[in-house]
Amino acid sequence: MYTDPIADFLTRIRNANAAGHRVVSIPASKLKKEITKILFDQGYVLSYKFEDTPAPQGSIKIALKYDRITKEPVIKKIQRISTPGLRKYAAADKLPRILNGLGISIVSTSHGVMTGKQAAQENVGGELICYVH
Repeated sequence: MYTDPIADFLTRIRNANAAGHRVVSIPASKLKKEITKILFDQGYVLSYKFEDTPAPQGSIKIALKYDRITKEPVIKKIQRISTPGLRKYAAADKLPRILNGLGISIVSTSHGVMTGKQAAQENVGGELICYVH
């Protein structure tokens, strides 16, 4: 049993990218579904599908995205920031810029899960979940 399901989610994506897999299957939760939607909207994954399985919340199938010419994964780095042992929070004016705006931070706010840029526009801070670039 793992104590940090979000870290497990990110590690499965990272490992599938490193192994060159096209699709990765992950146990679902509401937070993982929201993170998956953000990754799709920002162009880091090709597609996703939420499936009902015998597991209580189902599973998520994510089709990973690779460069057509070089066959390198689009997600170069995906890193967990706030952990159960050490939560990291940021105010709306202190949200970090990732790779000078080329990457994204995913933030859990009182208005839902969103990118750092969206949170800054809505002037809300929150818990820094992960960085992606």
